[in-house]
Amino acid sequence: MEEKAAPSNFIRNIILEDLHSGKHDSIITRFPPEPNGYLHIGHAKSIFINFSLADEFNGTTNLRFDDTNPLKEDIEFVESIKEDVKWLGYEWENLFFASNYFDVMYEKAILLIKKGLAYVEDLSADEIREYRGTLTEPGKESPSRNRSIEENLGLFTGMKNGEFANGEKVLRAKIDMSSPNINLRDPVLYRISHATHHNTGDKWCIYPMYAFAHPIEDAIEGVTHSLCTVEFEDQRPLYNWVVEKCEMESTPRQIEFGRLNLTNTVMSKRKLKQLVEENIVDGWDDPRLPTISGLRRRGYTPEAIRTFCEELAISKGSGAVDVQMLEHFIREDLKLKAPRTMAVLKPLKVVITNYPEGQVEMLDAEINPEVPEMGTRQIPFSREIYIEQEDFMENPPKKYFRLFPGNEVRLKHAYFIKCEEVIKDENGEVIELHCTYDPETKSGSGFTGRKVKGTIHWVEATKAIPAEFRLYDSLILDDEAKEDGTFLDHINPNSLEIAKGFVEPNMENAKANDKFQFFRHGYFNVDPKHSTTNSLVFNRVVSLKSSFKL
Repeated sequence: MEEKAAPSNFIRNIILEDLHSGKHDSIITRFPPEPNGYLHIGHAKSIFINFSLADEFNGTTNLRFDDTNPLKEDIEFVESIKEDVKWLGYEWENLFFASNYFDVMYEKAILLIKKGLAYVEDLSADEIREYRGTLTEPGKESPSRNRSIEENLGLFTGMKNGEFANGEKVLRAKIDMSSPNINLRDPVLYRISHATHHNTGDKWCIYPMYAFAHPIEDAIEGVTHSLCTVEFEDQRPLYNWVVEKCEMESTPRQIEFGRLNLTNTVMSKRKLKQLVEENIVDGWDDPRLPTISGLRRRGYTPEAIRTFCEELAISKGSGAVDVQMLEHFIREDLKLKAPRTMAVLKPLKVVITNYPEGQVEMLDAEINPEVPEMGTRQIPFSREIYIEQEDFMENPPKKYFRLFPGNEVRLKHAYFIKCEEVIKDENGEVIELHCTYDPETKSGSGFTGRKVKGTIHWVEATKAIPAEFRLYDSLILDDEAKEDGTFLDHINPNSLEIAKGFVEPNMENAKANDKFQFFRHGYFNVDPKHSTTNSLVFNRVVSLKSSFKL
């Protein structure tokens, strides 16, 4: 079999060139999330790129929180991010916070003022935008731009000392108001924010902007390759300007790659936050969300997510990846790990009238036919069982091979049964079936007297364990919802279906995050949030089959 080529990775080639040229002896990367929300599958791609490349070239990766905006950040997000990175299987070399460098950043801002490269601005945010110009028209200089160095130093000190209100003044870089790159038209470096910071408390009332802080952080840490998504490409000239003009000893190299977009999936942190805050979903770990915590709760494994990321080409492009590709890898992972068992999600009672009353028979069933060494389990069988409602039709169409009056099917791991009588309630709804079984047709007995075309699953009624099953569909109905501002109009009202049925009694000891394959239904995970020892709740991770091919 021909070996499949590895996905393209242009960043690896750049790193190789830098190492071969002697520019670097080793590499240092960093994963720099802002602690203003939970990580999602797009961050998993970034984590994979940073950690795997550093590992490949015997380098190191730091975890750094870009916590420069106290109004949006929270220690809850810090802890969740650390948990997610560890759960994905990665260990950082160092744990850093941008806020630990606030003193250095302030000193660098003073340096820029003294060099005549920064000034305190009096214009409002709206006026700054107006003065900035457009993509086709140059900006115009602010009246504050030519203040003296001494006046700027005094005003910036006043900003730091809390003498001005929020929004009253900002510190701007003095670069080029006519630059074709709008990012270089005197960008804001510092703003006033009288807010308590999760790490520094009330020490500061001015905070650096991300575009100013980020290159300084990278340089302080000696990062050799600053890997970020492609929307930061236009900011690279500003990144380099900050490193140079702030006279940083280390000069990181910023490289941009295409961000991950998944079909029918909300990948915007702002929109995810809105879904959570408006209680449209069950928190950041809702299994319908692409957050790492949501995927974990749904039943995804770190191995499946890492393999998914490994198969993604690393390029500048940001085209949408079919979400079925992610589903493919969790199927591939779980098919060799998940024990097989049976669950009836929408039960219909069946009485086997010729089976001895009071008798319970134990039947053998394989735990995982693809992994024989996992052994077998025993399941009870008796006169009363539950089957799926959809496995019976009173008036079936052609080529319907499951149960109907007069038809015979095989019960998985058990016997042939034949439908003899249909019991209905006063509304004409089918509530029970009376069937007969053939004791000679026991599974594994070698019976060849006749064949049936249908096999259905079941659960013995007297020992069955009640359970809730949560069946998930796409939260978003179409991809256009990701691009326009009305994505809430595209929420799928049927993204969650809850069914109440039964599982085999061998599930009585199932624990949070245990995973199983339910015959015909798919792979399921014991929900760690709502499941208890007395009330099992299963999340469907993924159905059994897909048309997706790599």
